[in-house]
Amino acid sequence: MTQSVRIEHSKPFEQKPARGSTKPFGLLLFATEPHLLGRAVAAGIDGIIVDCEFAGKEARQAGADTEINRHTFADVERIRRHTSTPVLCRINRFGPMTRREVEQAITAGADEILLPMVQTPREVELVLNQVRSRCGVGILVETVAALGVLEELGRLPLSRVYLGLNDLGIARKTPNIFTAVADGTLEYVRQHFRVPFGFGGVTLPERGYPIPCSLLMGELARLNCSFTFLRRSFWADTRGRDLMVELPRIREALDAATRRPAGSVARDQAVLYDAINGWKPVHSGRRPTLNADIARSG
Repeated sequence: MTQSVRIEHSKPFEQKPARGSTKPFGLLLFATEPHLLGRAVAAGIDGIIVDCEFAGKEARQAGADTEINRHTFADVERIRRHTSTPVLCRINRFGPMTRREVEQAITAGADEILLPMVQTPREVELVLNQVRSRCGVGILVETVAALGVLEELGRLPLSRVYLGLNDLGIARKTPNIFTAVADGTLEYVRQHFRVPFGFGGVTLPERGYPIPCSLLMGELARLNCSFTFLRRSFWADTRGRDLMVELPRIREALDAATRRPAGSVARDQAVLYDAINGWKPVHSGRRPTLNADIARSG
């Protein structure tokens, strides 16, 4: 147990329900490019994530096919000035920079701070106490240490919790990043939280490689998740398409996944787990992207 401290409750922002659905589901997007943001906001994206996490990430994810953004607090301020869409800011993991970064994010206008690589409840308590309800505080569960303190983390007044498959897979040295979905880790983590919870990433329902997006949507629905990130391939998959059409299609597919009969749920789960267990990715060195917001497909 951690030392008892007084924690002010933070208030999460409201999420939009899918069209025709009674269950809210948030689609969050990493982006700072004005022309991309304009399209996404017009189409009704639920939140924009400005990714200011970079400290130690190159070394931690060396050899993994991941993406590292270089967003800044100036990006938070710029985006905040131009949209009423909720703006989230992912800061660096807890450390000497945290107090300053929290204040920078709040001053820039972030509606919510995301604290990655959480190790202990105490780290999160200190951030909550500093924030004092000035914005929401969400966390990313993506370390082995966090898996050992889920009960304590589950009692904190968080705005959301996201299971980070990439970093957790690296830390656990699993065969692929989705192993935590198939080996029961994801479901175990999910059981500890009553706040908005999400994992993975989605793109167009018919896309996604090597794990089909439609199967991940089924697992998001089965575990009663309430938000997810649009995955790196989203911009590639929607290039030349109208987001006013494609975002509602994603929402409708997620909503349809919640209405599947029990037999279909079990069948889709088995197919998903087989796909995960059969995937043996080839790890290679990081390749540069042309644009941090327009990621490689797949």
